[in-house]
Amino acid sequence: MTLPELTTARLRLRQLVAADREAVVKVFADPEMSRFFAADFSDPGAASAMVDRRLAYRGPAGQGHWVLERDGEVIGVAHLRPSSELPGGVPELGYYVASAHAGQGLATEAAEAVLDHGLGTLGLPAIWALVHEDNAASRAVAGRLGFLDVGTGVHYGDLHRVLVALPTGHGRPHHVELWVPDLAEAERSWGWLLGELGWREFQRWPAGVSWRLGGTYLVVEASPALSATAHERTRPGLNHLALHVATRAEVDALAARAPGHGWRALFADRYPYAGGTAHYAAYLENEAGFEVELVALEGPPPATS
Repeated sequence: MTLPELTTARLRLRQLVAADREAVVKVFADPEMSRFFAADFSDPGAASAMVDRRLAYRGPAGQGHWVLERDGEVIGVAHLRPSSELPGGVPELGYYVASAHAGQGLATEAAEAVLDHGLGTLGLPAIWALVHEDNAASRAVAGRLGFLDVGTGVHYGDLHRVLVALPTGHGRPHHVELWVPDLAEAERSWGWLLGELGWREFQRWPAGVSWRLGGTYLVVEASPALSATAHERTRPGLNHLALHVATRAEVDALAARAPGHGWRALFADRYPYAGGTAHYAAYLENEAGFEVELVALEGPPPATS
């Protein structure tokens, strides 16, 4: 598994490798680094075992463990990985900067880079952090990054604040508008599909209707300003919409029921991997020629030998 390299104004975050063992053990040699841990990582053996655990990590693509480099020197570590302490394996962020480099905003810089990677690049719905109740400095970092304090709990053997960061609305879709030749047909196909995915009717007027999910809505309208009578997805313009579906089983169920609601399967001979073996999806087209792609958030099943 390869992690992307992240850069900030002063730091380079790159994937932890075995050759970093000595440098990471040196970072944790100061007993102050273990002040809020149940283990004493100033013991080289304990620190080396901690490095082993990080090197052995196998998890979702794009998540894992980074070292923090400043001018070529390893000065800390950071991680984004499924939590072993919170239910559901939600993604958990951690960041540690050597005591000699504390108080310079470097922890904030590193954590912000990992947070942006998780919420922006990976599109995670939320990122969690567990910060020791008495670790005022780390709690201040989380506060600057917009984490919300949602309570306390005993984690990693002691009382921790439970914090969560959520995506902002900046840059996200506000709405999508489709001009359709037949409003009734559009309602039959789009209304069924969006309803199955949790969208709810939002607005209605003589020439159109919209459905909303969260902060985004989708409009279908038989506009009097239409300049053609048919949609052609292979021409310049909208080719298709791709929507998330929670599980592979739900993709299968929707694909099986879609023909009864105005949709036909595309690329059926390559289902469910028409988009590649790492992409579990159904491709559907309605009677007006609009295409939708239903992508399983769950991802493809693991390969079998």
